[in-house]
Amino acid sequence: MLPQQLIRTKPLFLLEIMDTIGANLQAVRQRIAIAAQAGGRNPDDIGLIAVSKTFGAAAVALARKHGQTVFGESYAQEGVAKIAASHDPLITWHFIGPIQSNKTRMIAEHFEWVHSIDRLKIAQRLSAARPAGLAPLQVCIQVNLGAEHGKGGVAPGEALALARGVATLPQLKLRGLMAIPPMSPDHAQQRRYFAQLRQLRDALVSAGIALDTLSMGMSDDFDAAIAEGATLVRVGTAIFGPRPKTLATPNTGGSEKPVESGSD
Repeated sequence: MLPQQLIRTKPLFLLEIMDTIGANLQAVRQRIAIAAQAGGRNPDDIGLIAVSKTFGAAAVALARKHGQTVFGESYAQEGVAKIAASHDPLITWHFIGPIQSNKTRMIAEHFEWVHSIDRLKIAQRLSAARPAGLAPLQVCIQVNLGAEHGKGGVAPGEALALARGVATLPQLKLRGLMAIPPMSPDHAQQRRYFAQLRQLRDALVSAGIALDTLSMGMSDDFDAAIAEGATLVRVGTAIFGPRPKTLATPNTGGSEKPVESGSD
């Protein structure tokens, strides 16, 4: 039998990840500041969501130790477990993944933000499930900019109708738009996609929909997103490192699948 102290030892790759989180956070914040200044923007106007999906509560705690208070999760059960483990009222939790109908109550009861609404039915279920004692759930509509098959999001031409429906729901507060554009290593192409989302937001505002949020940009492209007006960037890998393959599928009893999920 192994000595008890060895049983309790964390796997080496987890120790390495935890050792780098503080430095990674500092580097990401610096990138945000540089991108904001290059675009004539105030870095304080850009929120950083640390996407902790597939990383445990210890990684969240270490990021929190380094001043991070906003976290994003893509799997409802995994996220709720971390919310319970952290028990920190200063943390704001964002749900950024695809929303299954049978997870709407769990999401509505535990998260403050949801970024991935692309159907009125889901929005209605979230509103109905939001406890009356909590502030309205802050939400974004996800837009599929590249018309990519299998990727969540409403078509740009259908966003206004969905926004009008979501805006009427009593326990939701519509804040803005979210997108995960097609991957491209080309900075100019990245900007073109993000510009489309900004222009769509402006069109909805002109149509009478009050919006103040653009949730766009991940580890490889948030500089381009900031140049086009991002107010929230969703960053996972650049903070926590590559996700271990063995942890890619959370232990959710088979009811949640690792699909496109709001972040890198």
